[in-house]
Amino acid sequence: MILSACGKDQSGELTGVLNRPSWNGINPYGMIYVPSGTLHIGQSDQDVFSTYIQRPKAVSVQGFYMDDTEITNNEYRQFVHWVRDSIAHIVLGDLYEDDYGNEKVDWEFEIDWSDELLDELFYQGDMAFSGNREFDVRKLNYKYKWIDWQKAARNRDIPRSQLINEEEINIYPDTLCWIRDFSYSANEPYARNYFSHPAFDDYPVVGVTWNQARAFCNWRTGMWNQFKGNDQPNTESFRLPTEAEWEYAARGGHDMAPYPWGAYYIRNSKGCLLANFKPGRGNYPEDGGLYTVKADAYFPNDYGLYCMSGNVAEWTETAFYENAYQHEHDLNPDVTYIASETDPESYKRKVIRGGSWKDIAYFLQTGTRHWEYQDTSKSYIGFRCALTFLGRSLNDY
Repeated sequence: MILSACGKDQSGELTGVLNRPSWNGINPYGMIYVPSGTLHIGQSDQDVFSTYIQRPKAVSVQGFYMDDTEITNNEYRQFVHWVRDSIAHIVLGDLYEDDYGNEKVDWEFEIDWSDELLDELFYQGDMAFSGNREFDVRKLNYKYKWIDWQKAARNRDIPRSQLINEEEINIYPDTLCWIRDFSYSANEPYARNYFSHPAFDDYPVVGVTWNQARAFCNWRTGMWNQFKGNDQPNTESFRLPTEAEWEYAARGGHDMAPYPWGAYYIRNSKGCLLANFKPGRGNYPEDGGLYTVKADAYFPNDYGLYCMSGNVAEWTETAFYENAYQHEHDLNPDVTYIASETDPESYKRKVIRGGSWKDIAYFLQTGTRHWEYQDTSKSYIGFRCALTFLGRSLNDY
């Protein structure tokens, strides 16, 4: 019976498994391909003190895709609305079972937001302001699972169930960071409007923690897998870029370039500033933006990536350790550690790169390292996603 069943696809020759899905690569919307290559990480300018923790080192990086801009308010709002609508569908009972017995949301049902069953999702009683029907953002929780591959590699005999981690996190941006970050400063209008008003739709989202950024990447992966074609068997996930990937992409193909535009100066030949940052003491608007600017403002680098310096600093996947360059590998270097709430504060540090609208030029340099706690939200930190390219680098085909 076994021979009979297999005989239809067998010819006596070693042909491999037939009828495998074709693979022609993918081209995610809004992402730029960064080819494989080698770079010298570390400060490209004379910075004696930082040299002690950022010793220059040659490393190689695999090809990957990266968002051409920081994730914008409107792009992140798509995530928020998906979570909001999912909760509403669950409350209304708009569910069905798929072929595998899993309960799924039936998106065909249109939500009637005036339905009394949904009242519990809105601010009620003394929490409501002036009678407005406002969604209670504390209920915008997203639950997802991830596999600890590092743990699996250290102990191959560990049960798979012990490798699967489940997290639930509130994903609404911390809009009050605009007030909290700057004492005695009138930033209330940004706290009220920056994420919600259409005037800022194309501006980079801020007030998002490292944990929330990872949740966004997980949701984006699920959305991609739901709608991808049969000829796109992508098994990789959207994620935050590693520190080395970020620096490699920021340099735009110019090794040792101190800024993404490749020059040693922050102004062009006409004297115009080339990024959104703090040009001088008490001087924020000279570069054209008092706070953040649109995510595609200023010219892109030679890879086509916008605002790799300035506008908002960006989360990376990498944990921050002062001596990381001394011990990390020279092939796709990265130090990964996902800290729990009970871990010491020093374990929760994550590398941020690029500098922001409120930083001086030093933090705009492609080799400058800085960090922030993974559960911290700031009005000057955003993120962009990366996706590993599968197969040989595109430039080798």
